[in-house]
Amino acid sequence: MGGDSAEAEVSRTSGESVLAALQENFAEVHGIELGDGLVEALREAAPEVVFPILHGPPGEDGTLQGFLEILGYAYVGSGVQASAFAMDKIVAKEVFDAAGLPVLEQCVVHKGQGVDQAVQAVTDRLGSYVVVKPACQGSALGITLVDSAERLREGVAAAFEYDDRLLVERRLDGREITVGVLDTDAGPVAFPVIEIVTPGDSWYDYEHRYTAGLSTHLMPADLPGSLAKALQQAAVKAHQSLGCRDMSRADFILAGDDFYLLEVNTLPGMTPLSLYPDGARGYGLDFPALCKRLVELALARVPAKP
Repeated sequence: MGGDSAEAEVSRTSGESVLAALQENFAEVHGIELGDGLVEALREAAPEVVFPILHGPPGEDGTLQGFLEILGYAYVGSGVQASAFAMDKIVAKEVFDAAGLPVLEQCVVHKGQGVDQAVQAVTDRLGSYVVVKPACQGSALGITLVDSAERLREGVAAAFEYDDRLLVERRLDGREITVGVLDTDAGPVAFPVIEIVTPGDSWYDYEHRYTAGLSTHLMPADLPGSLAKALQQAAVKAHQSLGCRDMSRADFILAGDDFYLLEVNTLPGMTPLSLYPDGARGYGLDFPALCKRLVELALARVPAKP
């Protein structure tokens, strides 16, 4: 957990929660900080399973996963390819579109174009009522909801501080929906649908995700049964289309009966305010049981010793 990414503090909060939960079911659990001493810390701990609780790069984008595979450690969560694909919003949307999942119209711009040319490209294709997103960040960092030409310029410039590539999507005003997915012996299953409600005209940005009292999780969401089932099926299909493993959480925007897939998180938050543990509770797994199940999935991939 931890490290020096923009999401390091959230990672530490998640990590401490997981550490406490694992200690309820396993005799020996170590918390390791991502840093220069990682190799030595892993060798000293000699873990049967590594549980990455790192949000964003380099913990969620396949970098750490490749490192662990080279060193021969079993680990919780998706492998290198699925992690890299899911973390890159541009690549992930191509996968979703190819799988027939509903996605919003988009425009991709690059830092090398410069802000002026990037803004013009977005305006020509989508207008100025859009959402600007860095391609490879999590926790809504660098995202701007845009409703004017001036705001678009500000949003593009701000997002380029996080990433050289931006995904800009048509902005759709609707309900924020999320669905967790967990692998089981019978295949991936979806948790109950959760609607995220924030005060006034705010949205589920970094502040509202990690500040107590600034968001409400409605579970199950107040939806017709057929629509809830369709969202759950889409979450499972997204999980499978990326090749995710063990767990994921799909985020949607819902307007009327129409929904669009926004992204998939392969290492969703595990803080006391996080959505994925909430969904697990709705499915019937408390937090210690959820963490135990995830470790067991990773353990099952450890080759039997001769």
